[in-house]
Amino acid sequence: MSIPVAVEGSVPLPWRRRVTARSAAGAARLLVRLPPRRLCQVLRFVSRGSRPADAERALAARQAVVTVSLRCAGIAGCLQRSVATALLCRLAGRWPDWCSGFRTRPFGAHAWVEVDGTAIGEPGDMTLFHTVLSVRHQDRDQHLHQGRRQARRQARAGRHEGRQP
Repeated sequence: MSIPVAVEGSVPLPWRRRVTARSAAGAARLLVRLPPRRLCQVLRFVSRGSRPADAERALAARQAVVTVSLRCAGIAGCLQRSVATALLCRLAGRWPDWCSGFRTRPFGAHAWVEVDGTAIGEPGDMTLFHTVLSVRHQDRDQHLHQGRRQARRQARAGRHEGRQP
């Protein structure tokens, strides 16, 4: 008995892009075997020193990965596809936000990449998914931490203003 599987379409790729996409897909196949915590650690390490990816480059990376890997093109290949897409972007010095999450009705788990909060190349309504794990670009994380530091400084300054020397 066969099971119908939807596979995404392919795009023509130059041989160099095909080789790098296959390398990214192969590395991703190994990485997705890691426990989730370790996978996030590895992806955080790999993302260091990168610039934020734009939607056009992230979509081109996703299409390249889907073109060279049947596993990544299938429905069940979302984790490997998303990791391979992020790795391929990183080979170009960029990093999209890598996310993994779930939806409740109907229940389903999924992994994807996004740029500026928008899922790249994903069919369907991605707002139904709750992000559980993510490796975001470092600038977004730094901006978040700077905001927290500034709030702590303001809170400390407010406490010290009431004191007399």
